[in-house]
Amino acid sequence: QVQLVESGGGLVQPGGSLRLSCAASGFLLDYGVGWLRQAPGKEREGVACMSSSGGSTNYADSVKGRFTISRDNAKNTVQLQMNHLIPATSAVYYCAAEYLGGCPRHIAMQPFGYWGAGTQVTVSS
Repeated sequence: QVQLVESGGGLVQPGGSLRLSCAASGFLLDYGVGWLRQAPGKEREGVACMSSSGGSTNYADSVKGRFTISRDNAKNTVQLQMNHLIPATSAVYYCAAEYLGGCPRHIAMQPFGYWGAGTQVTVSS
């Protein structure tokens, strides 16, 4: 059983940066990981993912070139570096993981079995 806890959300001005972190209670080695988000009134969408091997990453088109997913298996953490933030980025961001999970092009199609409670990101001036 893996428990995930996100941190790093908050209020940031447009153009700013945030770094989200996800800490796992157990080993993340061999787990595919992802970040997904949900804004009020909208469906949950995949933002970024990394396969269990670390050999594959994918990003939503809307965040390519601005967001970077990374993981530290020794510390059992996953990060999402978000740069050049825009108001449309505002949402609750969730960290997710799945044992031997992949990282499909359509990130939300990955059946993640473990989820964090989410952290709010608000981009506003």
